[in-house]
Amino acid sequence: MQKSWLRQVEQSSMRLYVQLMMEIVGRGLVAASQTDAEMSRELKSFAPGTLIQMMVLPDGPGFTVQVGEAGVLKQLHGVVESVDVGIRFKHLSHAFLVLSFQESTATAFAHDRMYVDGDISYALRLVRCLNRMEALILPRLVAERAVKRYPQLGWREKVLQGAKIYQRLALNLLRGV
Repeated sequence: MQKSWLRQVEQSSMRLYVQLMMEIVGRGLVAASQTDAEMSRELKSFAPGTLIQMMVLPDGPGFTVQVGEAGVLKQLHGVVESVDVGIRFKHLSHAFLVLSFQESTATAFAHDRMYVDGDISYALRLVRCLNRMEALILPRLVAERAVKRYPQLGWREKVLQGAKIYQRLALNLLRGV
């Protein structure tokens, strides 16, 4: 009896953490697309209006963003039935491994913990954007665990770009974007 109660508490805590991190990642991508020229260039290769979703199956936490004209993302709220690119975690515990930086996205793909619905080239571009954002906003020690290959970033670029992303993230939260 006690073990099942503890398991439920653990599952609900894990779900809450993944839900919070999905919100942060989604909003972080939007903020980074508004401030980082390299990320915006990467996103310009997407067709305007492209819908991108990352979520936990079957109906777990996630986020949906839409690519705008200038390579800037916009977060969508509510249920979106059909997307152009979907990155799906097969289980909540798999998402937890990635979002708690215990496992990189590349490792999760390699271990078949997630899959892509839609155009694989778009998914790879999205992963590059995720890696760029993580490298800019996370401390290097954490970011090295989160990305396959840590990019060459000078401390000045990292601090300035990271600060811009955090500033834009805060402004978007205050505006309710």
